[in-house]
Amino acid sequence: MLRDPATISVIAPNLKRRLSGVTSTVIRLVPLQARDIAIAATGPVLPDDVPQIALHRLPFMSRHASDGGPRVWHARRNIEMIAGLALKHLLRKDLALMFTSASQRRHTALTAWLIARMDAVVATSALSAGYLRGPNTVIHHGIDTDTFAPAPDKRALCRSLNLPEDALLIGCYGRIRPSKGTDIFVEALLETLPRHPHAMGLVMGRAVGKDQPFLQALRDRVAAHGMTDRIRFLPEVPAQATAAWYAALDLYVAPQRHEGFGLTPLEAAACGVPSIATRTGAFADIVAEGETGTLIPTDNAAALSGALDAVLSDPDRLSRWSAACRPRILSGFRIADEAQALIAIYRDLLGRPASD
Repeated sequence: MLRDPATISVIAPNLKRRLSGVTSTVIRLVPLQARDIAIAATGPVLPDDVPQIALHRLPFMSRHASDGGPRVWHARRNIEMIAGLALKHLLRKDLALMFTSASQRRHTALTAWLIARMDAVVATSALSAGYLRGPNTVIHHGIDTDTFAPAPDKRALCRSLNLPEDALLIGCYGRIRPSKGTDIFVEALLETLPRHPHAMGLVMGRAVGKDQPFLQALRDRVAAHGMTDRIRFLPEVPAQATAAWYAALDLYVAPQRHEGFGLTPLEAAACGVPSIATRTGAFADIVAEGETGTLIPTDNAAALSGALDAVLSDPDRLSRWSAACRPRILSGFRIADEAQALIAIYRDLLGRPASD
């Protein structure tokens, strides 16, 4: 959906061709935000249903929006902060610059310099905020709780997905690579599943390029243990199909070594599925310890095995965790909450009332 730049108050750039978490965020948020504010994305590869400005039109757009006021440029990467500064200072566009940081490490000198020139800064978690030097606002990512919801008939859902109806299903979804800790998940399952014959592990996702040998090594290790019927490797499914695969689970594991934010425990919890997650990303904000799951140290297969043993041996605990998951997500982790919190900052930067 192409938009006239003159009519746009907020621009959300996505200056990367390959699918990433930032890309997913822009694709999810912009259509929802466009219901309440004149926002459009821009970038080389965006779905047709996302309101957008053609990238080549940016240098030629009017200095001001059609009402004579500024526009907000909401960057989420260094290259997008640089592009915003170039548009503002070299091409003299009237822009208020905003940046969202998901990083959980000390920023490079370049990144820190860029952030210092932003008019507003958002962090996606308390951990991310701790690495920012100046004022910032923490706004968690949210999810579509209509799409991600518990299955009305879990057994029927499992049948439709060709999954066993009576097994306790433990999932780990997403990109398969060392930073995501997929090997830790597999190692913990190899240790734990022999003690819990009713449980099964599901690894679903895609390994690309240099990570393909990593995936093959995991497959080989599972086969060497004679566990191919207990630990299944499933192909990546389209984004619109993922909710069903979460709803089929009984327990989710997020074993990441490093993570910027990490939506998967949110998506699982919205489906009524508790998580065991490492202490990285926003997992400590998402998972309520002892209420909707538990947190473990990063890079520690023994800790994950112990956590799995504890909950698999206590069905009542797992039931309590499951019951508490969705209410927690509905109370502050909806994508509508994220959209409105960002819009409030846009309006403040634009100096415009809610009638925009």
